[in-house]
Amino acid sequence: MTTSSRDATDCRAMSEVLSRVGDKWTMQVVVALRDQSRRFNDLKRHVGDISQQMLTRTLKALERDGMVERNVCATTPPQVEYALSDLGRSLAEPVRQMAQWALVHLPVIHDNRKRYDENH
Repeated sequence: MTTSSRDATDCRAMSEVLSRVGDKWTMQVVVALRDQSRRFNDLKRHVGDISQQMLTRTLKALERDGMVERNVCATTPPQVEYALSDLGRSLAEPVRQMAQWALVHLPVIHDNRKRYDENH
């Protein structure tokens, strides 16, 4: 395999992962689960503006990727808790750093957008 074809393969693989972890709902779920496991409605309250359907989809995708663990408690009615797996916890710190970077740089980004829009 040539270097350029290997680079293209690496980029596709990276793109697949980044499309999941870079999704706004994924990032918010990871942040909400960073310090503790949560039940569905508690998680929905912490994430905020997410619909029940989108939260369900996001949790299933994260569970499929092995980043979230789903635990069904033997209660009546059954209760389900979601927690980050080891893989998900390894993602939590980079997500926190990215969120902090965004907050610090948001005013500059807004200024740049405004300046760009005025000139184009």
